[in-house]
Amino acid sequence: MERNKRERFVELGEARVRKATQMLRLIGNLSNTNNYEYTQEDAQKILSALDGELKLLRAKFQAALARRAKDDFKLG
Repeated sequence: MERNKRERFVELGEARVRKATQMLRLIGNLSNTNNYEYTQEDAQKILSALDGELKLLRAKFQAALARRAKDDFKLG
């Protein structure tokens, strides 16, 4: 039986967000100065890279939703 688009979205979305969250927590562990040494510049580079990717992700979802809203024109 073929899954519909919504089922695939939910399944993949949950798995991928779970993995991303896990990876973000691991990156956060790098802030522990008892285990790691880093500079303010190092931390800023990591945060900037993550912020940039999150902005791209947000833009993709917003653009897709905006396109869908334009395609839903109906008279009455």
